Order: sequence, then structure tokens, then C-alpha cells
Amino acid sequence: MTERKISIERNTAETKIRLTLDLDGTGKSDVKTGCGFFDHMMTLFAKHGRFDLTLTCDGDTYVDYHHTVEDCGIVLGQAFKAALGDKRGINRYAGIVLPMDEALIMAAVDISGRGYLSHEIPMPAEKTGDFDTALCKEFWLAFIRASEMTLHIRMLAGENAHHIIEGIFKAVGRVLSRAAAIDARFADEIPSTKGVL
Repeated sequence: MTERKISIERNTAETKIRLTLDLDGTGKSDVKTGCGFFDHMMTLFAKHGRFDLTLTCDGDTYVDYHHTVEDCGIVLGQAFKAALGDKRGINRYAGIVLPMDEALIMAAVDISGRGYLSHEIPMPAEKTGDFDTALCKEFWLAFIRASEMTLHIRMLAGENAHHIIEGIFKAVGRVLSRAAAIDARFADEIPSTKGVL
């Protein structure tokens, strides 16, 4: 199987990002973005997706975390798109309903070549620690635009913003892992009647 590992650097006036992603890893991660809560979420994402991930971001966190979180979403999405290549042999689709204490999250993905996000999460708080909870949607929106995937996320239950966001990152990690996995039965096929994704 072709190695599905990619390294990306992206430098702007707002952020300097270095990322390495291995889709066929073991869940190891080293994440340093300047935002502790976001580091925690990315670590959970890698662990539950079984992706090896290194991510460093030197961002304008003296303003807030918006540019850091959004730009990391862009770079992670670019990495997924590049690492997946022509998507030959992947499962393409996956879904899960994942509990995180009182929170219950549904996530479903189609590695479709079309960027679309449905993110219906009524957050019960504007902040968890010093993290603006609205940035959860901004991250996934940046990710799906860059990766060109379709992602649906729903909160079926939940009261605690930390648990809800944690459930989202775990759930999306798991569905991306399943959808990106190679199905040996169809390893030489593009999973589309169009012949391209």
C-alpha cells in the first residue's frame, strides 16, 4: 500500500503552522498551538482516529484563538486531501453515534470531493475555559472546505460544552478513520460510479 503520510507548512501574517499527518498511524500526537483546550481536542481527534499527528502553530493568540483554530483546520484539511490521493480503495462513508457522559453526538462523513458542513450544535455556553465554543464550527468548516468532504454533525443530547465539543472531536476522528480506511476487497477501485472523487 502507498504510504499515506504528508507534511505541510503554511505561513501567513496571522499564523505559522507545521503539520505532519499519517493516516495509517497508531494515534500518536504532539500538538502545540498555544491554546490548551484546542490542543486537547486535537490530541483526542488523533487518538480516536488512529492518526499520527504532529501540529505546531505560532499564531496571534494575543488577539484571540480564531486565526489559530481556523488555520489549523485549513492545514489539516489540506493534509487529508493530499494524503488520500485519488481515494482508491477507501471506504468513503462512515457514521457513528458517540456518547460522552451526558452528551450524545452523531457524526457522518462522505469523502466525496465536495465540501459541505452541516453542524447543528446548540452550544449551552459561549466559553469553555478561555476557548470560544463558536470556534468548534469554524474549525470544521475550514477543514471540510480544504479537504473537500461532506460532514454532518448533530448533538442528540448534551448540557456541558466541554463534553459536547470533546464528543465531536472523538466522533469525527472515528468516522474519518473508518471512511479513509482501505477496504482490501476494493483496493484498486475508486468508490464512485463516476470513476473519480
